[in-house]
Amino acid sequence: MSDALLSIRDLQTWFQAGDQAARVVNGVSFDIKRGETFALLGESGCGKSMTSLSIMRLVPPPGQIVGGEILLDGKELLTLPEAAMRNLRGNRIAMIFQEPMSSLNPVLTVGLQIGEVLWRHKKIKGAAARRRAIELLAAVGIPAPDSRIDAYPHQLSGGMKQRVMIAMALAGEPDLLIADEPTTALDVTIQAQVLQLLRELQQQTGMAILLITHDLGVVAETADRVAVMYAGHIVEQADRRTFFNHPQHPYSLKLFDSLPELQKRDRQLEVIRGMVPPLTQVFTACRFTGRCDFAWELCRDRAPAWLETDAGHHVRCHRCDPELLRQWPPQAAAAPAGFKPEAKLESAQALLQVAGLKVHFPVRKGLFKRGGGYVYAVDGIDLTVDQGRTLALVGESGCGKTTAGKAILQLLRPTSGQVMFEGEDLTCLSGERLRRKRRDMQFIFQDPFSSMNPRMSIGAIVEEGLLAQGVGGDKQQRRVRVDTLLEQVGLSASMRNRYPHEFSGGQRQRICIARALALDPKLIVCDEPTSALDVSVQAQILNLMQELQARFGISYLFITHNISVVSYLADEVAVMYLGRIVERGTVTEILQTPRHPYTQALLAAVPTIDSNTKRKMLRVAGDLPSPLAPPAGCHFHPRCPHAMARCRQAYPEAVVTSPSHSAHCYLLYSE
Repeated sequence: MSDALLSIRDLQTWFQAGDQAARVVNGVSFDIKRGETFALLGESGCGKSMTSLSIMRLVPPPGQIVGGEILLDGKELLTLPEAAMRNLRGNRIAMIFQEPMSSLNPVLTVGLQIGEVLWRHKKIKGAAARRRAIELLAAVGIPAPDSRIDAYPHQLSGGMKQRVMIAMALAGEPDLLIADEPTTALDVTIQAQVLQLLRELQQQTGMAILLITHDLGVVAETADRVAVMYAGHIVEQADRRTFFNHPQHPYSLKLFDSLPELQKRDRQLEVIRGMVPPLTQVFTACRFTGRCDFAWELCRDRAPAWLETDAGHHVRCHRCDPELLRQWPPQAAAAPAGFKPEAKLESAQALLQVAGLKVHFPVRKGLFKRGGGYVYAVDGIDLTVDQGRTLALVGESGCGKTTAGKAILQLLRPTSGQVMFEGEDLTCLSGERLRRKRRDMQFIFQDPFSSMNPRMSIGAIVEEGLLAQGVGGDKQQRRVRVDTLLEQVGLSASMRNRYPHEFSGGQRQRICIARALALDPKLIVCDEPTSALDVSVQAQILNLMQELQARFGISYLFITHNISVVSYLADEVAVMYLGRIVERGTVTEILQTPRHPYTQALLAAVPTIDSNTKRKMLRVAGDLPSPLAPPAGCHFHPRCPHAMARCRQAYPEAVVTSPSHSAHCYLLYSE
């Protein structure tokens, strides 16, 4: 392709493990034009991130690029000396990494880290660098960027850390931006802003984007062309509209069937059985055979060719070969997905009752650390989670969702309020009594890598809770329990002796879910538990959570920005904004008849997989105000298109629109 900015030909990246080599990237070829967004889809462990690291020549040892070509404007990158590559990285090619906490330097402020890029590649320093860094932070939606520039990574939420990574990548004004799950940790409104920002930069500069994601909605909204990767190579490639209207590879079809939707609540989601095959083997047949609903003898004997079925639409499948399709045996009708076991009672008892919960962090200033106000992270919320039911807590990054979850479990001590768990106030417990109670309450953290001890094997990590609580039987019984948990979350028991750094981001999240399930808890606070998972594994986890809830009556407080997951899993929804709940109701009421303008904005910003036209996603006006100085009156009024004078004067009381639905908004007073 003569007008390609980046051309990859037969790329081979292997990891040597003793006598065997794991062929993580095995014959990948594609082109990216200037100004184009090229999306790379696939399951965790299929080689997507390693493809991007190969382009940057950042493959970690013992990995090695053993063959192929990587051409940037026709110039071979694999033969460049390391000094020349350092000049390219962050300048002509920049990358947004998947896990921001492990990519940011914990001892440097975000301003200094952005400033490093500006000095290294643009020769901007001092006051000019600070001004430019503030502009970049504002551009990616960081509230109060002039103060956040002096913050350290641990002082920012997961979504804010991801936005800092995006600002660093954009600082060098690259020709090619490699975005590895760039919106994974972002809520839908900020996701819409970031994706719109990337599109605007493309139009202004002609920058190309290699987008690595598992979010089909994001791909449908942003991509020009799509490639699906499986087991180290590409199995389907087409332009966006063709791919979403007519996917052809059985793996692609399964990805669409795995998507959670409101209409699928009465049944289990489709899943792709089994796992990605080990990449240490030499493949002589179709790599998807063991998991394919259409496979037959030919698929096990011969590797499919790279076929062009339509103009620009390529697929690697025997079923798409006209000569072979005539030989294909008749296919039995697929069995319908099983119905979800329904064990939820309308009169279920409350397991968790939260009343007036507040978490205010004091701000210390000056040499003597005198009080300088408070950060109103959680400012008086009421929640109820019934036994065996799921309450979803949604809202923008920085609104206090995670802080509320930690305060409920007493990982952070509340400033005031009650947290009643099975009739006992957790805020009054401490020491051994609280430790014993925590057996019934578990937390799945947002950043899987930073929540695991890197020196412990995953078997030891999952087993740790059993040992701490003195349960699980003897060593052999605990081993069986750990192996069972790993299998339940889609991992292999043979992986128990590996360490966290040996797993992909999605696999690490599954380890965290297994750890949370180890003690058979009654309540699990789930902080974005599926955000790092591709859709096929997400379907397995959601089915598993539904099954466990039906079997054991587990309750979930589900903190998420993924509205499609909310639509499938949640029974009730609470919408949080700047430390307060602005609307609550059943999942049907919130998704189909939202009453608060903020809830309406959240739902309007959700990307869809309707690819016939590129819908312009909603951008909520302005930035999320700082919780250090929340606006007077309704906290949302500075961004609300319907704000009135009274909205600036006093916070509205809740208006009840049905026995289960209420919202804090003056617009409802006149109805």
